[in-house]
Amino acid sequence: MSGIGEIMNESEFVAAAEAIIGSIEAQADVWFDELDVDLECERSGNVLTLTFQDRSQVVVNSQAPMKEMWVAGRSGGFHYRYQDNGQWIDTRSGEELGAALSRICSEQSGRILVVAIP
Repeated sequence: MSGIGEIMNESEFVAAAEAIIGSIEAQADVWFDELDVDLECERSGNVLTLTFQDRSQVVVNSQAPMKEMWVAGRSGGFHYRYQDNGQWIDTRSGEELGAALSRICSEQSGRILVVAIP
């Protein structure tokens, strides 16, 4: 695996993380408005918290020093690093960020939800 420093510098990471968090936030708004998913979406800086009807939460945040995106949900905590193939991949399981968020949000909402990562 290539070192992250070879793939993305810190300012590129910050821009990518902002795009990811903004995109997830926009998708959550669509779930609420168009799919009638009972959901609260709160953003504070680089932390996005999705709270579902059962009060369970999914938290997505960026960790600039490590150049990772972190996700926490009922099923656990996960760290994603950008790969030279353009995907954010879990450092342990190898699962792609969009697929993981789709699975986690679907589990916690009780609805099939798809998360697209820019």
